[in-house]
Amino acid sequence: MVRRIASQVHKQAARLMRANYIKNEPVWFQAVLEHPPLPLPPRAPPVREDCRLSSSRKMRKPKTEPLPIFYLEDKVRRQFFRDHPFEAFRPISIVEGREVEDEHPVRGTGWTRLAQRGLNPSPEDAVHFAVNLHKHHKMALSIAYTRAVAEFRSLRAGHEFANTFARMEAEAYGTVFPSEIDRTFEKENAVYQSADRKVELDRGALLARKRWKAILDVNNGMGDFDRGQQYTRNWKQGVRPTYLPVDELAVASEAGKPVQSIEQDRAAPSLAFAKILASTP
Repeated sequence: MVRRIASQVHKQAARLMRANYIKNEPVWFQAVLEHPPLPLPPRAPPVREDCRLSSSRKMRKPKTEPLPIFYLEDKVRRQFFRDHPFEAFRPISIVEGREVEDEHPVRGTGWTRLAQRGLNPSPEDAVHFAVNLHKHHKMALSIAYTRAVAEFRSLRAGHEFANTFARMEAEAYGTVFPSEIDRTFEKENAVYQSADRKVELDRGALLARKRWKAILDVNNGMGDFDRGQQYTRNWKQGVRPTYLPVDELAVASEAGKPVQSIEQDRAAPSLAFAKILASTP
């Protein structure tokens, strides 16, 4: 069907006359050809009551927030922890490995019982089991959740009974299980012992560093500094020092070397230095 546009009526009439569809020329045809209508703009501007916008009106900011992400598992998980709040206190490991673990082989239509994934299910197993019943077994979500929770409680009860009787059997054979308070005290004592051990190691390292350092008696040999005059006077009189380190005495005695030769070897640099002092005016 031809579009009827007001500015193109004369063009459509001209085409119809060329095709002999209109036998007689309309009365208005020549007048419209002499004064053709104005062409329409490509897009008409919106009609406004007042071209001047009010300065008090604030422009609406574009919405840059992401769309809400919804998963059915989140709804079931929220209801599960609302019904079982103490399950949130069970410690679990959230450490991620280098590779993503493969999905459990028991899933889809073949997963009909929660015990197929173990006799000690986790809350996540119960949530996934309820969603699996809803999606693959065409159950209502409320019925699937009720069944998953019932099987979860039954398996957890059986696991608790097994642990209780195993503990009683172990205690009957003489095993002693420390309580949580005793275990806390043991950890505290271990921390204290590690601190004491660290202090001992630090003290031993300090003594090892000081092993080859000179330990002087500050109260022995104190006096005025005579610039080596007493040492030179003793040398001129033939008085030689009688001290010698203990380690060199032990080495000399083992090697059979006389102690006097060792004293002469050690005194040679001192004698040379004494001669230099004596020659100095």
